[in-house]
Amino acid sequence: MGKNDDLEENKNQNANYDASNITALEGLEAVRLRPGMYIGSTDTKGLHHLVYEVIDNSIDEHLAGHCDTVEVIIHEGNSITVKDNGRGIPTGMHKKLQKSALEVVMTVLHAGGKFDKDTYKVSGGLHGVGVSCVNALSSYLKAEVHRDGQVHVQEYSIGKPTSSVEVIGKTDITGTFVTFQPDPTIFEELVYSFNVLATRLRELAYLNSGLRLILVDEREKDEKGDFIKEDFFSEGGLSEFVTFMDEGRTPIISKPIHVKGGKDNVEVEVAMQYNNSYSENLYSYVNNINTREGGTHVNGFRRAVTRVFKQYGDDNGFFSKLKFKISSEDFREGMTSVIAVKVPEPQFKGQTKGELGNSEVTAIVSQILGEELKHFLEENPMEAKRVIDKVILAATARHAARKAREMVQRKNVLTGSGLPGKLADCSSKDPVASEIFLVEGDSAGGTAKQGRDRNFQAILPLRGKILNVEKAMEHRIYENEEIKNIFTALGVSIEEKDGQRILNTEKLRYHKVVIMCDADIDGSHIVTLILTFFYRYMTTLIDQGYIYIAAPPLYRISKGKQFRYCWNEEEREDAVNVYSKGDPENTSGIKTQRYKGLGEMNANQLWETTMDPDARMLRQVTIADAVDCNRVFSMLMGDEVPPRRAFIEANAKYARVDV
Repeated sequence: MGKNDDLEENKNQNANYDASNITALEGLEAVRLRPGMYIGSTDTKGLHHLVYEVIDNSIDEHLAGHCDTVEVIIHEGNSITVKDNGRGIPTGMHKKLQKSALEVVMTVLHAGGKFDKDTYKVSGGLHGVGVSCVNALSSYLKAEVHRDGQVHVQEYSIGKPTSSVEVIGKTDITGTFVTFQPDPTIFEELVYSFNVLATRLRELAYLNSGLRLILVDEREKDEKGDFIKEDFFSEGGLSEFVTFMDEGRTPIISKPIHVKGGKDNVEVEVAMQYNNSYSENLYSYVNNINTREGGTHVNGFRRAVTRVFKQYGDDNGFFSKLKFKISSEDFREGMTSVIAVKVPEPQFKGQTKGELGNSEVTAIVSQILGEELKHFLEENPMEAKRVIDKVILAATARHAARKAREMVQRKNVLTGSGLPGKLADCSSKDPVASEIFLVEGDSAGGTAKQGRDRNFQAILPLRGKILNVEKAMEHRIYENEEIKNIFTALGVSIEEKDGQRILNTEKLRYHKVVIMCDADIDGSHIVTLILTFFYRYMTTLIDQGYIYIAAPPLYRISKGKQFRYCWNEEEREDAVNVYSKGDPENTSGIKTQRYKGLGEMNANQLWETTMDPDARMLRQVTIADAVDCNRVFSMLMGDEVPPRRAFIEANAKYARVDV
């Protein structure tokens, strides 16, 4: 077929392109066809997002002053019920659509009272897609409305009503109960995590003081035979939230600075606490939605903090002896803060809608916070001086850190490749195809070098436990040999831009960075130290999905020429059961080898269990919840012992294995 024939065929195809080629998806079909567009994904994140969409409706009722309790129940089989004591979704006839308002809310995308300014002044649900989306992605959903003394019920399947709205009884309460079963043909993961839901409900309780949120898990019972249950309630709101997040740190002011105010229908609440750490921990919300990328409300917060504290320091001559300028970030080092605004019509930027774009919010937050900060400084001169001393220390450390960074990075340029002598590099120069193993100890590093595929796998042995960066000032980390080696091996550098430290990843040499340590308590501690370093100084690599943790086996069970590797107690028991053919007396020929360290494996064993891409298990490091992640790192690696001991006791998993 010649070129002209191709053109003629294309013309004929274009001639047939008319209205009949346009597919209009009706109702909720679009949601089922492209679920990721509406709830982000169909993995465990999307699964939990369904619950949040239903809770949003209940919280809108709370914000409007009509609901003080929300209960979330995980049933056997992983169906969910969300109950609230709000006004109940209206059930009367919708004039335009000629069907019950309940059915409209449950089956029409973007339907609901939150689009009527008289019904809800602000709404968290505006960010999402509403309960109709949950209905579309559920194999079964039941809406039960308690309103006007009657109980109204309607049931649905994949978004379509299977019954009309029926009155099934009388009631003396008000509220909406929604029960749904996620559709197994849509979701890859169907098991709800109690901890994930608990973390979100705790967060919502702090963001909505006076609202009680209850989580019940009917899949599991406690020692008393009762269902697992947690109750979340906060009287102090964001002030308590900041205290909770700073549990592992030592405060330098007696209590958090807590500010509430409003202007032009925008409500502002801010809580901030200075502590003895060396990092800024800032979390921002708009209508209960976590704005991970910040936005105009965060800009207003930072503007107020820098303006007011700098003015105070200048007026009192505290900065007069410094030989370099104070930067805006110096005022925020060692500060944990939460900014929560309620905006009637929020505008979000970017693909993930994680950044607030309303320009008017910057000035509102800056003005409200600025006035309160002035009062704080005037009324608390002793605490104000402690904060200013912390700012001066931060500025001095930042100046020293810049010099230390320049020394390390300049040395790399002068010595050619600048790669660490211990690094056994791979032959591939393609970062996408290359991976590096950060290995605990020289001995295991030697075994890994023998067992690897040198075409695409590099090995960097780390000696002992690296520096705990949670307790160290920044310039100290560049003096640590192991951390310097990680920087230079990866090819990344830290730079300053607009008063912020950013990680330059243009020359990143590997797109898989694998932490490989012993499967014991010491190994876990080293993993945590390395993760703390990545989290505090190379978060970009975690966000981009480049950080992994290797999973070496705990046991090798063998009988004759047969053998199995086992990663936990259950697998070990199963292997013994298979080789003994279920007979407890038939075990003298079964050998159990317990790997207490990577060095106990030979090169072949390490390759086939932990390094071979076709057989290994790698756990990708992700930040599912920034608030909880930050709190856990500061608790595990900070100065406060009691919260760390409590956390370890609650989460210990080695006690039985290592005895």
